[in-house]
Amino acid sequence: MRDTRESRLLLVLLIAIAFALITVDIRGGEDSPVDGARQGAATVFGPIENGVSAAVDPIGNAVSAIRDSGERHDRLAALEEENAALKARLGSDDRSRSRLKQLDKMLKIAGQGQYGIKGAQVIAIGAAQGFSWTITIDVGANDGIKRDMTVLNGEGLVGRVTTVGPNTATVLLASDPDFTVGTRMESGDELGFASGQGDRPLRVELLNGKAEVKKGDRLVTFGSQADRPFVPGVPVGVVSRVDPSGGGLTRTLYVTPYAAFTKLDIVGVVVEAPKKNPRDTVLPPKPKPTPRPTVTVTVTPSPEAPVDGQNQQEQ
Repeated sequence: MRDTRESRLLLVLLIAIAFALITVDIRGGEDSPVDGARQGAATVFGPIENGVSAAVDPIGNAVSAIRDSGERHDRLAALEEENAALKARLGSDDRSRSRLKQLDKMLKIAGQGQYGIKGAQVIAIGAAQGFSWTITIDVGANDGIKRDMTVLNGEGLVGRVTTVGPNTATVLLASDPDFTVGTRMESGDELGFASGQGDRPLRVELLNGKAEVKKGDRLVTFGSQADRPFVPGVPVGVVSRVDPSGGGLTRTLYVTPYAAFTKLDIVGVVVEAPKKNPRDTVLPPKPKPTPRPTVTVTVTPSPEAPVDGQNQQEQ
């Protein structure tokens, strides 16, 4: 249609009619004279709208589940379905049974800490970015993964996400020298910072130089502001050595991590932080000390033994 005076007048007339119909419809309520026309339009266009909705809703739901933390229940349910699908893909052979065991332990930790996790498999070691202790996992931005998310497995803290692609992500392991995480001692609440040392135990600097710490004490993550990059309560490791205090402002510990960084296979990315700090509830049960058997030795005198300290000689 050409932009003429007649077309403009027709457009103005149509707009006026539309406003008039809207006014009549609002004032008429349930007895609106245009109600029949509206129902007819719904009958004609309803199936088309449902078809478009069915095609678009899965994408929209996925985006809103990631962005809207208020829909936590739906998001966790979706994650459970995804983890169940991963579990089904693992199969039933020996290697798969090992993976299933890892997945079950990881889901147990997630349940204890109320972490919403996205399960993943390690598909590569190392990265092109020059990090010496990294892994590549088979989930990425299309799965809701973002930079600076906590990564764990069925044992404890694994690392944090550093780079995200569409379908993969790079994880900096806690053993890397560039890795640092805030820690909290079990029960005592002493705070510190753990750093990676490659294949050696983690080095932890406690903020309190006079803190009472002993071998066997355990640590968890302290948590970060807004839970990025670390959520609280994830098991870190067990104290294996304590340096003498020396009167310094800090105290140095060496911690054996729970996670075995050279044997990683099934891991989980925390995509939903817990609403409440789990504190020490995610730590494994403490091993019970094995009682040492008491051996009692009873000496029975021999008939040929010397009597009263005298040596007997045959005559």
